[in-house]
Amino acid sequence: MSEKDTLFSEPGETPTGSFEFNEPVVRVFSDMIERSVPGYRQLLELTPLVVRSSVQPNTKVYDLGCSLGAATLAARRAIQVPGVEMVGLDSSPEMVARCRGIVADDNSTVPVDIQVADITEYRYENASLCLMYFTLQFVALDQRANLLSRICEGLNPGGVLLLAEKLRFDTPQEQAWMDEHHLSFKRSQGYSDLEIAKKRQAIENVLIPQTAHEHERALKQAGFQHIHRWFQCLNFSCFVAIK
Repeated sequence: MSEKDTLFSEPGETPTGSFEFNEPVVRVFSDMIERSVPGYRQLLELTPLVVRSSVQPNTKVYDLGCSLGAATLAARRAIQVPGVEMVGLDSSPEMVARCRGIVADDNSTVPVDIQVADITEYRYENASLCLMYFTLQFVALDQRANLLSRICEGLNPGGVLLLAEKLRFDTPQEQAWMDEHHLSFKRSQGYSDLEIAKKRQAIENVLIPQTAHEHERALKQAGFQHIHRWFQCLNFSCFVAIK
C-alpha cells in the first residue's frame, strides 16, 4: 500500500531539477499521482473501454513507463482475447521491483513481463496496443519523435497508442487559468503551498509539457493515421492514436 506523499513538506532548499523516481518517490507514488493529476482515477477506469476495442488475439500490449503498474493492471483485467502478452517497461529499478510484486498479487491470468528498460531504445513488435501514461513528458524533447516512430513501427495495422500527458497551452490566458485551477485541485487534495512550490521547483526542467497541437503533429509525423483527444481534465489529457 502506498504511503502518504509528504516528500516536500519540510522547509529547506530543493535544487531545481532534482526530482527522480527513486525509492522515496516509489513509496508514495500512488498517493502522489492521484493527488497531483486531476482525472487520473477516471482515466484508469475508462482505459478498459479502449482495451476491449483495440487488443487483438496473439499480440503484445506494452505499458511504457509503467511505474507501479496501475495502467498495466487496468488493461490486463480488460483483455478478453487469447494469446496476449503484456510487457511493462520502466527505467527505474525501484519502480520495477515494486511493480513486479503488485502484478504478482493480481489474479488476472494474462502474462505480464515487467522490465527495467530504456523506452527510447526498446524494440516494439507485434503490438496491438501501447499505453504511455504521463511518461513522454519526462523524455528529452529531442528523443520524442524517434520514440513515437519506434512505437508506431512496432504496432500492427490498426494498432493503438494511448498517450496521456500534462499539456502546455497556446495562450497566456488559457495557461494561467489552467495553472490556477490545477493549483486549486492540489490544495483540495491536502497539499500545502510549501509542498506545491517545492515540488514545482524540483520537477522544473525534468517534466517538459507540450501543447495538444504539438502532440498531434508529432503523432502524425510518426505515422499514425487517426488521432483523437478522447479524455481531458484541466491540464491533463489523453490522446488515442491509431496506426
